[in-house]
Amino acid sequence: MNILLTGANGYIGQRLLPLLVAAGHHVVCLVRDPRRFELSDSLRASVTVAEGDLLKPETLAALPLEIDAAYYLVHSMSGHDKDFFRLEQQSALNFRAYLDRTSARQVVYLSGIANDRALSVHLRSRKGVEKILGKGRVPLTVLRASIIIGSGSASFEIIRDLVEKLPVMITPRWLNSRCQPIGIRDVMHYLMAVLDNDACRGRSFDIGGPDVLTYRQMLLELAAARGYRRYIVTVPVLTPRLSSWWLFLVTRTTFSLAQSLVESLRNDTVANPKRSIAAVVPHTCMSYRQAVDLAFQRIEQNEVVSSWSDALSSGVMPRNYMDHIRIPQYGLLQDRQTLRFTRDPQQVLQNVWSIGGERGWYKVDWLWRIRGLMDKMVGGVGLRRGRRSPTDLRAGDPLDFWRVLVADRAQGRLLLYAEMKLPGEAWLQFRVLPNDDGSHTLEQLAAFRPRGLAGRLYWYSLVPFHFIIFKGMIENIVHYGDSVPLPAVAAKQPA
Repeated sequence: MNILLTGANGYIGQRLLPLLVAAGHHVVCLVRDPRRFELSDSLRASVTVAEGDLLKPETLAALPLEIDAAYYLVHSMSGHDKDFFRLEQQSALNFRAYLDRTSARQVVYLSGIANDRALSVHLRSRKGVEKILGKGRVPLTVLRASIIIGSGSASFEIIRDLVEKLPVMITPRWLNSRCQPIGIRDVMHYLMAVLDNDACRGRSFDIGGPDVLTYRQMLLELAAARGYRRYIVTVPVLTPRLSSWWLFLVTRTTFSLAQSLVESLRNDTVANPKRSIAAVVPHTCMSYRQAVDLAFQRIEQNEVVSSWSDALSSGVMPRNYMDHIRIPQYGLLQDRQTLRFTRDPQQVLQNVWSIGGERGWYKVDWLWRIRGLMDKMVGGVGLRRGRRSPTDLRAGDPLDFWRVLVADRAQGRLLLYAEMKLPGEAWLQFRVLPNDDGSHTLEQLAAFRPRGLAGRLYWYSLVPFHFIIFKGMIENIVHYGDSVPLPAVAAKQPA
């Protein structure tokens, strides 16, 4: 089949794409910026990348009309402003208008279980999208899921953060709400099984695992799986805003995502037996404990396929980050360090490619953590977002409070763009350059384009820390893993 896949670079889309290709389908991936959508060699022959923005219907005019089916995997958990609901509905309207012109026989939408009466704005938004898509010419299949458990999923990572960091938790009463968690592997099974399935066209199904648990039970079950003893005290006095701040400061989530989750967690998300998919797609789902164990197995084996933080941090309408694929030449304040070395350049590149996350930033990590905490306090992403893989980077990856713009191992270049809250824009670039005598030089460039006086004051106030951090950082990157430091020459060029 010829299939259109929206949300192809999201948490679900990245996992679904290789399954569709393995099943023999040709997939058209709709993305806002093809430059940050990187395909593996095994997928290229069966994938076409199409550029378009669902909020700009004119950009959809060139999309192919000869398609057999489409997946609508577009939904932002980061939006929390007054326009969020309207933008979500507009995206669905624009997509429906496009679908009505195509030859598609089915559209599949992954939604959320919404069986309560007083729904959160996100669950109301998802139901609204269902209604919009359902009024189109193309038959709609809706899969409604509760919390999805898998390596890299937002829900799993937040539960993991809480359990691993807090021996005693003072929690709001929403921890007593009930849900029906489902493993990511089972979600993938259903997404594939309903495709081109006549019995699923024009129908909505609730999907969930075999366990109905409170969030409190989920925390304690994960703690037991990790061998921890945890104590939870539930209090009625934490308002939604205080709960959001509590979740935001303790876990690696963004504040807007924390707000959305707290608001949604007041609803029970338990599957309605009348909308069960079992009669149409018989399948035995993993238990919550099995899904947790599998997630940790993937993490330990460095096989995390996708992460919730792969989406850009700015919500429904992200900036075109790839416009910054080259650092601007003018109007910048810079700190440039170079260090010549004679060891294997591939080892130095591997050290560069392993920066951040658990490895840290090679120099005074406590200062980086303070900077991350400051960013969290003003609503930024913070340092604890981590990285997808401890040893591999690709364009578009999150890396603590940076975003990877370029990860060109062959050319020895890594370029990061700051997603932290700043009075300006910041880049951090590493390049390994060959020398005529057979040695190599590591170039490390921190560049900042200030916005007004506040930006300049910010940069110059950090100059003393830059001297400590950046000089030590480049030296440690070059010599990390080298028991006998090699002679090298360091040089600093002023901005």
